[in-house]
Amino acid sequence: MRILILGAGGVGSAAARISARRRFPSAVVVADYDPARAEAAAAAVADDRFVARRLDASDQSAVEALIRAERIDAVLGATDPRFTMPIFRAALATKIHYLDMAMSLSRPHESEPYTRTGVKLGDDQFALAGEWAASGRVALVGIGVEPGLSDVFARYAADHLFSEIEELGVRDGANLAVAGFDFAPSFSIWTTIEECLNPPLIYEKDRGWFTTEPFSQPEVFDFPEGIGPVECVNVEHEEVVLMPRWIDAKRVTFKYGLGDEFISVLKTLHKLGLDRTDTVRVGGVEVSPRDVVAACLPDPATLGDRMTGKTCAGVWVRGTGTDGAARSTYLYHVVDNEWSMREYGTQAVVWQTAVNPVVALELLATGQWSGSGVLGPEAFDAVPFLDLLAGEYGSPWGSQELAAT
Repeated sequence: MRILILGAGGVGSAAARISARRRFPSAVVVADYDPARAEAAAAAVADDRFVARRLDASDQSAVEALIRAERIDAVLGATDPRFTMPIFRAALATKIHYLDMAMSLSRPHESEPYTRTGVKLGDDQFALAGEWAASGRVALVGIGVEPGLSDVFARYAADHLFSEIEELGVRDGANLAVAGFDFAPSFSIWTTIEECLNPPLIYEKDRGWFTTEPFSQPEVFDFPEGIGPVECVNVEHEEVVLMPRWIDAKRVTFKYGLGDEFISVLKTLHKLGLDRTDTVRVGGVEVSPRDVVAACLPDPATLGDRMTGKTCAGVWVRGTGTDGAARSTYLYHVVDNEWSMREYGTQAVVWQTAVNPVVALELLATGQWSGSGVLGPEAFDAVPFLDLLAGEYGSPWGSQELAAT
């Protein structure tokens, strides 16, 4: 498989390091708007299958040209979600497989943003599902860790652990700390602002999709492997869009362990208008306030040496087990920053995000996963994925039984 990794930030660079250890890629092009980043990501793996290219992900025609010139079979979008659609359309036009970790952006309902959906995450992509099905290629959307691995867990639970599912509740938490910084997000602040300040989505089978207030319905969830209790709140996320399309569940939610300080900072950014993506004029220059915020913060990819702790992603499934009894199970994946830095030179959050699309690419390359159209991770058999992740990729997942209520 000839692969284009588009975006050489933390996740794209981690995906390059992970895929360099696998035999299935015959060639990997690492591309970025900043050629120095692309060159650094390609050079870090010391593998002649990898080359660097400069590419503007917002320029669909340029993406198409590179795909054709390099005879690419599959593109992995590792950019901010504002560039999702140009890459998505370029892959469709050139009839190659497409993978992303962040779906097309949502737009809140104009008059009732905290009760009704407007344009949901991924709506722009699913609008082209017919064309993708006709192309015979797979557009695998939302295949990071969340969305991504959490969706694979949901598929596994539906197929092997539960006869009826009351709720699929994605829960994400960590005990990570970054020395030397008062505020240093471990993931793209651009994406974090987008998902945390938009109206969170909830799905209920009898009601469909609806929205609620940001940071609403706080609950304390006790995360495994020493992380412990973390307060989690409602956040907009793709799992709530994807899971109900392929899995029969009465309710789907996403809650993120942000912490009071992080929430306070996000609320302040919003109050000051610094979360805006439209440009403002400053001293004769047009700038996006959100881009300025991102530029003022440390690059998450560079924080690994200062970071300690673990990050956990998973899905809390409640319902009726295959034995007919009430069941409550948390399926999860934990990455220790000490391990990811030692093994890959990559901090835990970006490594955990990057490993999943590489596993999926391998399954597509070997034919263990196949199909056509716009598909979420839930559309595929979970077992080959989980076996490969825990086996040859050396990153085991866990399952914890909780009190059924």
